[in-house]
Amino acid sequence: MINSDNFRSRLNKVVEELSLIPAGGEPGKGQPGGYPGARQMPQPEAINRAVDLLRAALFPGYFLNGETSRETASTGTGAALEQAMEILNEQIKRGFCFSCRDHSFEGRNLPCEEVEEITLSFLSRIPELRRLLIADALAAYRGDPAARSPEEAIFCYPSLRALTSHRIAHELFKLKVPILPRVISEEAHSHTGIDIHPGAEIGEYFFIDHGTGTVIGETCLIGSNVRIYQGVTLGAKSFPLDSQGAPIKGIPRHPIVEDDVIIYSGATILGRVTIGRGAEIGGNVWLTESVLPGARVVQHDFERTLQSKAAQDPVHSD
Repeated sequence: MINSDNFRSRLNKVVEELSLIPAGGEPGKGQPGGYPGARQMPQPEAINRAVDLLRAALFPGYFLNGETSRETASTGTGAALEQAMEILNEQIKRGFCFSCRDHSFEGRNLPCEEVEEITLSFLSRIPELRRLLIADALAAYRGDPAARSPEEAIFCYPSLRALTSHRIAHELFKLKVPILPRVISEEAHSHTGIDIHPGAEIGEYFFIDHGTGTVIGETCLIGSNVRIYQGVTLGAKSFPLDSQGAPIKGIPRHPIVEDDVIIYSGATILGRVTIGRGAEIGGNVWLTESVLPGARVVQHDFERTLQSKAAQDPVHSD
């Protein structure tokens, strides 16, 4: 342990500097790192604990400590769900407190009754979450010949872990809960390598095979029975700016993927384009234009198209 006077003096100086509010950093002034004041901040560890408990409740018998039988599953599920809701109720309240410290969130403090109503609204959606996740597990089993059962996908596959977190985060996002959805999605991202913004809308029977490096943007709309592979990006082509040069928030800027589409590894699809129903997008394809239903797009098709365009436009042929 360093215990010299020189160390103590320097330590105190650094602590004093860190404790100062940066210029413009008062709550609500928008300075990053500004002192939050006497406000209750969200607690990422508690939020992650709530997600773990919800996962245990959504898949009874898989993620609870100890042995679980058919007779005890209901008791364990009820206990996990009750604890998760208590944690979420507190963290939702803290999320709204957090949003008030920066006017860009347009946040406000909510009375306990309104926070509880949001928590209860989320609770009522959990059976539908379970239905969607069971469908996702079936999609993984049907879409991967290496899978021995849907239960294996639930227990082992990063796709199911990421989708469980996403479907929880998306419901909170739709309820306009600040910050919690991003905490949940980024925790799943760190564990699985799958980056899904909580705003993305994803239909049933969705499967991400392998998953590492997959990115799905905020305004993506994905239909049912869609399968994508590792390294796929469903991103934005550009970021429209306002009169001050800041990115305009919330506008649709990510792809629409219709039902029954397959997108193979490494494909990059950018902008508000539509991938028509039943289309297949080959590996490493770069797409910034819409694709007709049933189309099959592979890399050499693009190379042939580019060569044809170059031949028709000799000025740019080199």
